[in-house]
Amino acid sequence: MTDSQSRPKPAKTKPKTGQRDPERTRALILEAATSEFAEKGIGGARVDAIAARAGTNKRMLYHYFGDKDQLYTAVLGNAYAGIRNAEKKLNLSGRTPKDGIRELALFTWHYFVDHPEFLSLLGTENLHRAEYLKQLSYIPEMHSHFITELAQVLKRGEAEGVFHAGIDPLNVYLTMASMTCFYLNNHYTLSTIFGRDLMSDDNLDAWMQQIVSVTLASIRAR
Repeated sequence: MTDSQSRPKPAKTKPKTGQRDPERTRALILEAATSEFAEKGIGGARVDAIAARAGTNKRMLYHYFGDKDQLYTAVLGNAYAGIRNAEKKLNLSGRTPKDGIRELALFTWHYFVDHPEFLSLLGTENLHRAEYLKQLSYIPEMHSHFITELAQVLKRGEAEGVFHAGIDPLNVYLTMASMTCFYLNNHYTLSTIFGRDLMSDDNLDAWMQQIVSVTLASIRAR
């Protein structure tokens, strides 16, 4: 046996985070940052804590995102992209107008229930008067496509005689979103004041149906 054959082979070293899979590292940092910002806001979030959650280090975080403010802006953009991309799967154009509005209301409710971090980020950004959101130039266009699709559903409903004329699609969406956000953002205080667990399954289901009923009633043909 030769020396080269008897010499032990060097152990394979595990590649450093991000060394061979930058997209996965970036995604892990975004996920960790989303949790940190949602829990603590911009001021309370710590880069060290985000890096630890992501299983990486600050150097990698700065490499991909620059600084904490830029990371928060990326988190915000990713959060909005998440809900808009999920909405695209609803296929509103392939449903009857009433079913389209019902499905959008249900989707809006379920998405906010399942993504409390999105509500937290919205609260943080409103405290900052949309300072960071304004830096994301693609956000208005992203939402304009969604509003255009909703407007088309409302127009079809108007043509079929099930919705009244001149409905503002933004008002319809704000009806759904505001009823959802107010309930979820204030469930601790409202549950305490009225002595009812608003987050119980029965109450969640009842409010979901209320959102659908109120939204459809507000646009029904008179």
